[in-house]
Amino acid sequence: MGKKNNKTNPNLVSLIQRLKDASRTNEAPVWRDIAIRLEGPASNWAEVNISRLNRYAEENDVVVIPGKLLGSGDLAKQLTVAAYRFSGQAKDKVKNAGGQNLSIEELIAKNPKGSKVRIMG
Repeated sequence: MGKKNNKTNPNLVSLIQRLKDASRTNEAPVWRDIAIRLEGPASNWAEVNISRLNRYAEENDVVVIPGKLLGSGDLAKQLTVAAYRFSGQAKDKVKNAGGQNLSIEELIAKNPKGSKVRIMG
């Protein structure tokens, strides 16, 4: 049997369910991977700094962070970033570099197949 989901935040629980559903209906394993990461303890979630995005992502990449995007560092690339949470500074830096901030739900809606999505964290 699967492990019991003991998350109490109803938004997170429904996001995890939506990710699994999207994974099944679109045959997109990337969504299931993100769901499994978000099911784990929040203390194990990714915390990614802007500087890491700048270092490892290519121009116009779509990056998903199953955790929080933090504002340390500079961003010189246009990226589409979806994360469970953003710090205010991180949101501004992505926008100022010409990129887009999305919730994970918005990314699933825009790209149900999960093609060319990179998971970072």
